Amino acid sequence: MAAGLLKKLRDRLPALPDAQRRVVQCVLEDPRTAVAATVEQLAQQAGVSMPTIVRTCRAFGYESVREFMLALAQDLAITGSWLHRSVSAEDSAQDTVSKIVHAAVSSLTELGRGIDVAMIERVVDRLAKASRIDCYSVGAASTFMAQELQNRLFRLGLTANAIFDLHQQLVSASTLGPDGVAFVISHVGRMPYTLEAVKFARAQGTTVVALTQPGTPLAEVADLPLLVSVPQDAVMRVGTEAYLAHLVVIEMLMVRLAQQLGPVATRGLRQYRELLQKYGFDSAEYSGAREIGDEPKHRE
Repeated sequence: MAAGLLKKLRDRLPALPDAQRRVVQCVLEDPRTAVAATVEQLAQQAGVSMPTIVRTCRAFGYESVREFMLALAQDLAITGSWLHRSVSAEDSAQDTVSKIVHAAVSSLTELGRGIDVAMIERVVDRLAKASRIDCYSVGAASTFMAQELQNRLFRLGLTANAIFDLHQQLVSASTLGPDGVAFVISHVGRMPYTLEAVKFARAQGTTVVALTQPGTPLAEVADLPLLVSVPQDAVMRVGTEAYLAHLVVIEMLMVRLAQQLGPVATRGLRQYRELLQKYGFDSAEYSGAREIGDEPKHRE
């Protein structure tokens, strides 16, 4: 009964009672997340009771939810898509769009439920007091995140750098000292050279913050680990859902940090926004020849 469960779910979906249909739709939209979910989580996501989950499993010939999920996991191992964890090659454009959006929303919902708020507060408190914050990264995705983090910290008036060069990370680690923070972003969390820089920074008394997934060597060595768990991507080592989750965590940190820094930070943010509106290259008032400090030419 293991093989073909996903097909059975799709084929029988229209004829199921309303509550069971919602359960099956939830499973089909994100089967890999469903496999890892508890009965309570699945019931909450589908908007049904936990006994309905049990009845749905029995409707397909499985005496327990555990047997159903085991069959689903086996079926995924056989029929898993290399396109996307929730999308099959036969899906229509509408189904593809819906499944990708739902998978992303589901991952962010789980992030909200599982995020360690106390750790967020500890990281924010340390960032607010840091003399310098160096953001380490390895690879395209984490480098973008480190640059975004550095940019956001800079807007708040904090001294921050984004460093992706491995030798420069070592230089940074040797100069941050006890008042500095090394903020390391790596979802994979096992890049040898960056780990060496992290260990050296800690040896100098530097606080190491890590944005990574649970169980990585980086998570183990960090003083303050920010752990983000998302389903594994079918194509990339760091998929879109990890990308989105990291951005949301950075947003959480920066908003809380601005709150802690108080009026000075908010005034700076407002001034920065006004400056961009007045002199930015994307401003409707930008003349191209105006010098910084000159008043813009207002259109009638």
